[in-house]
Amino acid sequence: MSDTSTPAPADDPLSAAREALARGACAESRRLFLAVLERGETPEALEGLATATWWLGGSADAVRARESAYQLYGAAGNAQGAARVALTLSLAYEDYRGETAVANGWIELARRQLQGLAPSPEHAWLALWEAHHAILFRGDLPTGRRLLGEARRLGRTRAMIDVEMTALGLEGILLVRQGRVAEGMRRLDEAATAALGGEMKDLDAIGQTCRYAISACEQAYDFSRVGQWYRRARQWYVRLQLSPGLPFCRNHYSSVLMWQGEWAEAEAEILAMRSELPDTARVLTGEAVSRLGELRRRQGRREEAALLFAEAESHPRAWLGRAALVLDELASDGGDPGAVVSLVERYFGQLAPEDRLGRAPGLDLLVRALALMKKDESARAAAAELFAIAEAARTDALRALGSAAQGAVAAGAGDHDAARHCFEDALDRFEMTGAPFESGRARLDLARALAALGQTDEAAREARQTLAGFERIGAAGEAGRARRLLEELSSGGPEPEKASALAKLTGRETEVLGLVAQGLSNPEIARRLSIREGTVKRHVATVLAKLNLPSRAAAAAHLARK
Repeated sequence: MSDTSTPAPADDPLSAAREALARGACAESRRLFLAVLERGETPEALEGLATATWWLGGSADAVRARESAYQLYGAAGNAQGAARVALTLSLAYEDYRGETAVANGWIELARRQLQGLAPSPEHAWLALWEAHHAILFRGDLPTGRRLLGEARRLGRTRAMIDVEMTALGLEGILLVRQGRVAEGMRRLDEAATAALGGEMKDLDAIGQTCRYAISACEQAYDFSRVGQWYRRARQWYVRLQLSPGLPFCRNHYSSVLMWQGEWAEAEAEILAMRSELPDTARVLTGEAVSRLGELRRRQGRREEAALLFAEAESHPRAWLGRAALVLDELASDGGDPGAVVSLVERYFGQLAPEDRLGRAPGLDLLVRALALMKKDESARAAAAELFAIAEAARTDALRALGSAAQGAVAAGAGDHDAARHCFEDALDRFEMTGAPFESGRARLDLARALAALGQTDEAAREARQTLAGFERIGAAGEAGRARRLLEELSSGGPEPEKASALAKLTGRETEVLGLVAQGLSNPEIARRLSIREGTVKRHVATVLAKLNLPSRAAAAAHLARK
């Protein structure tokens, strides 16, 4: 936020330092602010030094300088200056360090400083950054919406373009999260253009507005738009040598590269991001670690992925990654689909009630887990929700996810013809977005549906194409699934030795296995079949022994694939 105190005369060193900062020459302005401070410590010089130092990558030094500036402004009775610095500190502690309690404290101090004063620019900044915290970190969208209205009103009253455009970008985030993607993107595009086109001047406001646009595009699975804004923002950061902005850019651009199957480039961006972050940047570090975990999962390096997700355990993206790992294990006769449901529910728990779009990646995993558990009604409801979100968002990638989810439900219910149509639609849309990994998975699902319909030659053709694609991008785990399907097709059916094992089960054992696959516990099965719980336990043990399977979850997954 810009210092709005009365500017010094043109020949004053403080004026020169401020002018350099205003044009983004942070190294020059830092040198000039230090020269001013050699003559005596003032809150204005400390505030300017902190801003320049922050954008040169010295986050810890910047925080210390701002805290000193706050004390000096307070001692001088400059409530507006103290409030302004307190607000920048709230952003540093929340966005960068993830210290919500400390960020809340600085917000409250800013509010107390301005209480009872006539409306000022700092009141507009207070409303804006309170809305930022409410929407992005508290999940309180109604409060954020109210504060945005106040920020925009105060910004217009005082012709504060930085406040108006940043608020417009936040409003875009709100609309995108509600699933009103087209409306939100119009606002975000306008705000980001104002930020990078020279209309906005405040560095914090410009940086946050770019972040809003890029992160919203990723949440909407609009990877083409992510790439466009990434390139513009990166050029701006590099031109002005503003190092803290680069990790934010790399964070989201790595998702574009991962989606496009350019995994070596994605890894380079993630590793560069990690190397650029100080130890205090805990929020972004969690992003980098969980993104690297997702890349390792896609590569089939599951043990490494699991360790990375454990390292980023508190990050919501890691919860989804762990859930996806469990689904990968289920494809290899292991894992517990119930664990997927638990992890997805944990992810849903941190979303705001209005955040419809944020539910999409969790629903994608949830549908598949519920289908494996033979919870058809729940799977159908989750797939319908995902499809509705995708239709409202109107992005091809989300629509592809919606179609794939409906295909998984149809396949689980044995309607392989409907599944085939859904997987074909998903495949077409994934290919339109240039997503080889997602396209390959949809094509593999299509091959299984074709095989179930008796169209063995067509299924083999799709499976061979899938295998080639996975090998090309280095998706070892998925390539293994494609090979296994080709082996099944060449042998005339799905794993005949296991089909033979199923035939050895008695009628009661088959009945018990079916209820295990539905996720029922031993007491629930006993009640359903009117037999003793101990009898159920013996039947389950016998079934596992006959099928040579290690667990109930493996038995459920085995039956789901028959």
